[in-house]
Amino acid sequence: MAITLSPEKLPLGRKAKARKPKELSYNPKRPVWKERPSPLYQTIKTLVLVLFSASIIVPILLVVSTSLADKDQLAKAGGFVLWPERPTLEAYQTIFNGPMVLNSLGVSAFVTIVGTILALFVTITMAYATSRPVLFGRPVVLAVLFTLLFAPGLIPSFLMIKQLGLLDSLWSLILPGIFGAFNFVVMRSFFMNIPQELIESARIDGASDWTILWRIVMPLSKAVIAVVGLFYAVGFWNSFFNALLYINDHSKWPIQLLLRNFVVQGSGAADGLGISSVPPSQSIQMAVVVVALVPILMVYPFLQKHFTKGVLTGAVKG
Repeated sequence: MAITLSPEKLPLGRKAKARKPKELSYNPKRPVWKERPSPLYQTIKTLVLVLFSASIIVPILLVVSTSLADKDQLAKAGGFVLWPERPTLEAYQTIFNGPMVLNSLGVSAFVTIVGTILALFVTITMAYATSRPVLFGRPVVLAVLFTLLFAPGLIPSFLMIKQLGLLDSLWSLILPGIFGAFNFVVMRSFFMNIPQELIESARIDGASDWTILWRIVMPLSKAVIAVVGLFYAVGFWNSFFNALLYINDHSKWPIQLLLRNFVVQGSGAADGLGISSVPPSQSIQMAVVVVALVPILMVYPFLQKHFTKGVLTGAVKG
């Protein structure tokens, strides 16, 4: 005959063992954010993410589809198409048959590459210099940061570019944008969190400031350099206002200014392509948008992993 003992009659050790899972199932000190979300919360979050993703994907799909649609479908849809029935590359063949688009892409590539390199050099050197102990200490750094809060204005900037002889020069598209206050603050904050012992040990071994910056600081700052470099590259690639002010020669227009010309003038801008017959203006405009978007968009997947580490470390820990 089997004898069954109730938990109250079990020995002390066995009773504690039997009650242990029940005690672990309830923890009054467990944080709220570690609790399992309710089904209603999960549904709302999923709906918000779907709507947010759709607000980004649908416009891009509209642009690409319109650039691939034929004349009949564009006329039937009233100008914009969400999905092309008979895709055609006529708009892309048209813009690449003329010299303007390829020339503008070359100008934008030159301005972006050279401008990003110079901007990184200026920002890195200034951020490193101000992150080290300087003469008079903090007031000098605050004075430098204070001057960055004020823009010179449109007319003074134009007069300065004119006095420097940079009108109709590609350097007028590069030099005004080689230093950004936000990028400088982020990079300086990142440099200040590098252990001082590494720099002091290198200085004891006889390393100069340039050696320390090149061999110690920059290898430890690849994430923030990649993110700041991407910020600068996107800024140079998307900039058109400086070209609108300082560039009169159409052969030196960047792709963004050419795109603006197509959007503002519509079909009239097609005369600059150097071709006789063109597809509908909507296809041409959307094709130029795609051509201007794809090159800089291809850079993001390679630098995406650095975003959280680079920006948050530089902005929060400082």
